[in-house]
Amino acid sequence: MCGIVGYIGNNNAKTIVLNGLKRLEYRGYDSAGMSLLEKGTYQTFKEKGRITNLERAISIDHASLAIGHTRWATHGKVSVANAHPHTSSSGRFIVVHNGVIDNHQSLKERYFKTHTFKSETDTEVLAELIDVFAENKDVDDAIRDVLSLIDGSYALLIADQENPGTLYAAKYKSPLLIGHGANGSVVGSDMVALIGESNTYMSLDDQTFVRVGNHEIQTFDLGGNPLKNHFIPFELDYEDAQKGAYPHYMLKEIHEQPAVIRRILQEYYGTAPSASIDPELLNHMRHKRLYIVAAGTSMHAGLIGKVLIETLAKQPCEVHIASEFAHNPPFLDDNAFFIMISQSGETADLRAALLNIKQENQAVLTLSNVPTSTLARESDFSLSLHAGPEIAVASTKAYVAQLGVLAILANALGGEPLDMHTMLSDAAVSMEGMLEKADSLEAMPPRILTKRNAFYIGRGLDYGVALEAALKLKEISYIQTEGFAAGELKHGTLALIEDDTPVIAIITDKNVAANTRSNLSEVEARGAKTFTITTESLASDGDDVILRDVHPLLTPLISIIPTQLISYYAAKMLGNDIDKPRNLAKSVTVE
Repeated sequence: MCGIVGYIGNNNAKTIVLNGLKRLEYRGYDSAGMSLLEKGTYQTFKEKGRITNLERAISIDHASLAIGHTRWATHGKVSVANAHPHTSSSGRFIVVHNGVIDNHQSLKERYFKTHTFKSETDTEVLAELIDVFAENKDVDDAIRDVLSLIDGSYALLIADQENPGTLYAAKYKSPLLIGHGANGSVVGSDMVALIGESNTYMSLDDQTFVRVGNHEIQTFDLGGNPLKNHFIPFELDYEDAQKGAYPHYMLKEIHEQPAVIRRILQEYYGTAPSASIDPELLNHMRHKRLYIVAAGTSMHAGLIGKVLIETLAKQPCEVHIASEFAHNPPFLDDNAFFIMISQSGETADLRAALLNIKQENQAVLTLSNVPTSTLARESDFSLSLHAGPEIAVASTKAYVAQLGVLAILANALGGEPLDMHTMLSDAAVSMEGMLEKADSLEAMPPRILTKRNAFYIGRGLDYGVALEAALKLKEISYIQTEGFAAGELKHGTLALIEDDTPVIAIITDKNVAANTRSNLSEVEARGAKTFTITTESLASDGDDVILRDVHPLLTPLISIIPTQLISYYAAKMLGNDIDKPRNLAKSVTVE
């Protein structure tokens, strides 16, 4: 997800926007830009790569208004021309944009048949449209009219050369907040961008249009009708600020998952065609029997990792529960290599297993979200998950990060048989597509999850996802939920199916889709309430959640998201403490 920051006021807009962009670096990005108002005229600076590159390029010391942006390429390659802000051809309007304009091509064909665009982006179309509409209309009406034409999602900041004392903002589906302080107003796509510059803040509602001045903020609906502002005090508490406009950390962290994948790509690929995995690590791993050792969510990621490794690297791989492995280790191959997966890098039963492994002089790789953690330090090799802080006890984005890093590792171990960078980039876009429909799942729990227990079923990779989905639901809703291989239903589990038993099926593998649907028919015949999660290419009439297609090996990145949201909304329905479920801790540091 891209980042937006804008400021208008008495303080130095350049410094404020740069600081805000730096705080949004965790989202992942490949270019950055800023437009600054100096002596009544805007100047725009854009650079590929890090924000430090942009900072060095800006030749203006002080500005009263500025808008900035960090971009992750979706429409168009990584280039200065495609970086935001985008300026209309007349030079009047300057736009930064988060989101995707689905109908940008049809808008081009309708309004700009002979126009030559400077970039490959969907955003430039907005800048040109506003310019065209403003030739015969008030600027407010022109912007609102353009917004009414858009299909897709947007968080927008717009500057107008002819109205240098005003900043315009609009929002639909992509987050946008406005903070107001004694010396000015700041607009950002995340709460962290507002820190230090506002006493109060407001999270914009969908389909709102805002005119931001130095001392006044006016909010309207798209029809131009005034809306009441709802500012609340901005508490300078770091954790609250990190939560942003979301009511819970878990929901925020679910929505951060596409950005996590993009940050992983940036860290492991940069601009290189292949992943930057230590060759010494790969040499140690090749021609070995691999053992993944993990617990809970990380163990479920390991089950997916096993399939990725065996498919892409053609090496045998086993997955073991850490607490069992530590005290009841299996018979090990002499030619072994160990992969430990831990979000915190401090998991006690993994460390117990690590000590046993090191005593046997075996090599170990740790995948952790904390590069300085105990497991990372004590292992022979370590790879960082780059998920950023995960505060909710129920892991979401760290799990997705584990899948992403395992996919890159397996591909590198196999000699890069697939274009994993492109595949993961496509997956991030598909994840965003699911998250744009997140609210639609809020009605599911009261309709389906009406019993004390529930079941997830799937086959192959879907079975691994079913296990993680079941864990999420039981962790925060306290509904007793189990994940089963769909083919095992008739081997005992069907005895538990009765009227209204919830059964959720994950169907993303074309080779076994018909089999899983047959299993669904079996439970429906016994009175179960069923719910399906599938992909576009496998969809049938009546399916409940249809996901955009991605490479078959990466479907777990997408199919897990609706199950996370179902868990969240179930816990919300039941009034539970979503971020801090009973009896559980974020990092399990005792056995």
